Amino acid sequence: MPTTYTNLDLVKQCDKFPYAQTEPETYAREVSAIYKFHVEGCSSVLGFMLPSIVQDFQWSSAWKVDHQRKTVLLCGASVGERDENMARTLAAERQRSHFKVLTGWRDELYPVYGPDHDVLVNVERAASPLFGVVTYGVQMTAYVKTDLGLQVWVPRRAATKQTYPGMLDDTVGGGISSGDAPFASVVREAAEEASFPADYVARNARCCGLVSYFDVRDQRAAPGTETGLLQPECMYVYDLEVPPDLVPRPNDNEAEDFRLLRLPELCAALRSGEFKTNCALVLIDFFVRHGIVTPEGERDYVEIVARLHRRLEFPCA
Repeated sequence: MPTTYTNLDLVKQCDKFPYAQTEPETYAREVSAIYKFHVEGCSSVLGFMLPSIVQDFQWSSAWKVDHQRKTVLLCGASVGERDENMARTLAAERQRSHFKVLTGWRDELYPVYGPDHDVLVNVERAASPLFGVVTYGVQMTAYVKTDLGLQVWVPRRAATKQTYPGMLDDTVGGGISSGDAPFASVVREAAEEASFPADYVARNARCCGLVSYFDVRDQRAAPGTETGLLQPECMYVYDLEVPPDLVPRPNDNEAEDFRLLRLPELCAALRSGEFKTNCALVLIDFFVRHGIVTPEGERDYVEIVARLHRRLEFPCA
């Protein structure tokens, strides 16, 4: 791994799964070895599962696993039935304590969408990478305009965080639970993580699009848990311009502190790999839309921008 990261390096460290268009042989080899996750009544592939994960599960009669076709099918004629079957299976696996990733159990459900944007099943957040399903989140960058240019509020994640402990983060971020909407999620997370007034965020936060990528989890994701898990993600991104006197404060023990960084400091932290991997992508996207990263100054501009908005292999919300 390089000690100094380029913008393209930062994209590649989070968008790791091969592309069918540019790496057809590698993509075909990877996909041929992977199990495809399905639910009853839907023909779409909803996630990719590692063979080692499939072999290690204790499957009940609520599942149909075909090792020749490499498919894992969750049975259930309705969302409620599928949710119940999924919950029972994961509760048993949690009790068995085999999958280390389940030690980060959140009691929080993530939705899995079908091709018509309907929810087909809900899965415990900590278990989502076992099934390789698309997960969703929000990220908001709070910045101050000064005579010195843009400055960004950056927190350091608490050392006790289950994922990416101690790394730098975007100002505000979090997963979108089942039943939540992106904007409501970002307003809530801003209050919980940074003590920003909800009414101020609701009036001033601006949705700036989406960053999507296909990660392959390494040891930084959740130290001591399984590596190589497949995690495609979509992150709704927001900007929030704040006055100099609106200072974020940790509120839920998720961040150690907040620092207002000038662009040279921010870029140095990115280049040294201090940022949580997906937050590095969100910041690069921020730089693109604010004219900090431009075609004239970034030789890999086209590839970077394209890979910040990957079209995923699965149905999305």
